[in-house]
Amino acid sequence: MPSARLLGSTEALAVRYDVALLDLDGVVYIGRDEVVGASAALAGAREHGMRLAFVTNNASRPPSVVAAHLSGLGVPATAGEVITSAQTAAHYLAERLPSGSRILVLGTTGLVEALTERGLVPVSSADEQPQAVVQGYSPDTDWRMLAEGAVAIRRGLPWIATNLDATVPSPRGPLPGNGSLVAALRHATGATPVSTGKPDPTMHRETVERSGARSPLVVGDRLDTDIEGANAVGCASMLVLTGVTSAADLLAASGTHRPGYVARDLRGLLTSHPAPVDADGTVTCGEWSAGTHGGQLHLARRSDAERRVPNPGDSSLDALRTLCVAAWNSDLTGCTADDDAARSVLAEFGLS
Repeated sequence: MPSARLLGSTEALAVRYDVALLDLDGVVYIGRDEVVGASAALAGAREHGMRLAFVTNNASRPPSVVAAHLSGLGVPATAGEVITSAQTAAHYLAERLPSGSRILVLGTTGLVEALTERGLVPVSSADEQPQAVVQGYSPDTDWRMLAEGAVAIRRGLPWIATNLDATVPSPRGPLPGNGSLVAALRHATGATPVSTGKPDPTMHRETVERSGARSPLVVGDRLDTDIEGANAVGCASMLVLTGVTSAADLLAASGTHRPGYVARDLRGLLTSHPAPVDADGTVTCGEWSAGTHGGQLHLARRSDAERRVPNPGDSSLDALRTLCVAAWNSDLTGCTADDDAARSVLAEFGLS
């Protein structure tokens, strides 16, 4: 359950958990390109015995296409290891509508394939007597597609959104995601869709079912989808800082958005994670301590006499872990430091 604490693990997470439920955009790749070091880290996780499941809120591509993309980046994957929000939406509809029901698709091939797999019939016009509307991200969504959706939604048809992510990562920065396109139809119709993607528990249950995970670890870059979704179903989670979430966002995270572990990138699967110790208002981790001073968080380097056995890993990341717990305890996010080492860490994470 979410709290003001981070979890600790004396063994690599790839040993502690049996399946990594990996978000893709901002975690394994950004656009068409691999996040630096992702393929090597995932190969290492597999060598430790961890299985991988690739979980994406992006409904634009079928699992086979996503798997081919991953394999081309040096991350061997099969279609059966990929779970998309399109599949979750199709599953949701198939449980509520008769086989052969027509579904108006506001999206692309990922949704068409997922609906067909579940025995539903994709259509493209509100005049083809659809029984529901499903909307998923597509870079080709245009006014005509949204217009068909508006007509059908105004007729009172059930409206399912694969996800409500406001943005998608890109090499040029965040771009409009499915949530932004859904917002256009909400504004036009006054209706609100059911969302079946992350953070809704439907998505993670689908993922656990398809992957057969018994001790899963959700890995993602978004607090409001990956981490919130993991907390909603009681899964452990690891946030990576390679996507949309910054260190400042992490310090300001509310209870449902707080991860169990924090890592710079997927190499965090291959390491131990020291748990910050919270005692009498002072939080310590490795060589760092943090507390509140003058209405702000204060980071300091501990004296040699105070340090416990040093963490052989990432010292700066230990500082961020320390600040996270101190921030979550106090609801403060502004940071100060009184020595060069601490100031350097704050600057590294954009907190100065």
